[in-house]
Amino acid sequence: MNSLCTAAERAYLLGRGLGRLATAAPDGTLALRPVGFRLNEGGTVDIGGPDNAKSRKYRNAEAHPQVAFVVDDMTPQDEPAAAPGWGRGVKIRGRAELIMVEVPSVAPDCFSNDVVRIHPERIIRWHLEGRGGHARDV
Repeated sequence: MNSLCTAAERAYLLGRGLGRLATAAPDGTLALRPVGFRLNEGGTVDIGGPDNAKSRKYRNAEAHPQVAFVVDDMTPQDEPAAAPGWGRGVKIRGRAELIMVEVPSVAPDCFSNDVVRIHPERIIRWHLEGRGGHARDV
């Protein structure tokens, strides 16, 4: 069981493979990139990519390790707990750690071994368990 995510957050994140990572460049310019990800058992999130260490997101995370990551979509038409078509999702703010893994946890056939690992510090969710949201420090 993931100690940082609630059961609803975990189920939601495990059911998706695409999120967006927000980073800041050394000059402070903000960047937002679509990324493949994996939620790890301990609650960290691994972000991968082809030649990841050469990417802007990787270099930005190296310069400014405070990042934000979001996974969201629209509630389905048959969603009884929240109004159909409402946005729902999970946002994670945290500290990025640049690591090398033996086998990439995301798309091992095309992603490199250099990974941006996010250590969550704050998790915000909305419309996962009915209407409304919740934010907490972890």
